[in-house]
Amino acid sequence: MAIDKHFYNEASAAKLSWDPSWFGEEEFGEELIKAVKKFQRSHGLTADGLVGPVTYRRIWTDREANISATSAGPSGRLMRVSSNNHIVHNGNLYPIDWDAVVLWDEADGLTTKEGQYYSYAGKPDRKPTLFVNHWDVCLSSKSCAKVLAQRGISIHFCIDNDGTIYQLLDTQHGAWHAGGRSWNQSSIGVEISNAYYLKYQQNYVKMGFDERPLVEGATCHGQNMKPFTDFYPVQLEALKALWVAVHNAVGIPLECPTDDDGKLVTTVDADSINNKFEGFVNHYNLTRKKIDCAGLDLVGLLQQAKAMKG
Repeated sequence: MAIDKHFYNEASAAKLSWDPSWFGEEEFGEELIKAVKKFQRSHGLTADGLVGPVTYRRIWTDREANISATSAGPSGRLMRVSSNNHIVHNGNLYPIDWDAVVLWDEADGLTTKEGQYYSYAGKPDRKPTLFVNHWDVCLSSKSCAKVLAQRGISIHFCIDNDGTIYQLLDTQHGAWHAGGRSWNQSSIGVEISNAYYLKYQQNYVKMGFDERPLVEGATCHGQNMKPFTDFYPVQLEALKALWVAVHNAVGIPLECPTDDDGKLVTTVDADSINNKFEGFVNHYNLTRKKIDCAGLDLVGLLQQAKAMKG
């Protein structure tokens, strides 16, 4: 019995989250089948025009290696896009309303070592339900990436002092950032550059930045905290843009843990710990061992993010 290749490829795309543009085409049809066969022949695969698991894994890997140049233009031909305003989930580019985004395959990008994350390459679409905010206790995103590599852990995004967003890892993968396997597998994470300790203020001045704002009067896990350095305003603007883009890409609700009065939970949150909460959390919502990001007004910032979403 002959296989309906059009129907097969449409079903494969729906299940695995690819589209004809991956092969330089605009729609499902005979031209797509020809393009798939051409790709298969060039990679030593059976040229049957069907995007089965082997073909999908191969093109997924190829796209990841050069993701900022793999979007199809209006004609269906592959062309370089403006990668500085896209993020990546499962091999697909999603727009972000921010003009300084650097992907891992670019010359100045930050990368993640293989073996330091849960790889879901070429597998059905991962459905993350949690977004975890961290501060990196580093002077820059570049130094943060080095520390993560040395520690054998990973993160999806970093936000640098000037608001540049680096994507180090496709959000299809599970980064090792939240401290527990189930949290890592269900979440996306960002490290926002902030050295935290007041003694580093002059380092920022020497780097050409202003002194950081201070957080005073913050509490975490029921304890009053000494003053510490805050995020730059531009980092918060970048963070909101990232939240909206992630929400649009994978559907994580623009919500955070709150008490009965609608105030932010500033300690561990039982629903977040047990993967019953879907939304945006600070790392301290998952464990008493962490205090990041104390002082970050998730309630207010998420309200602004919702307004940005429109």
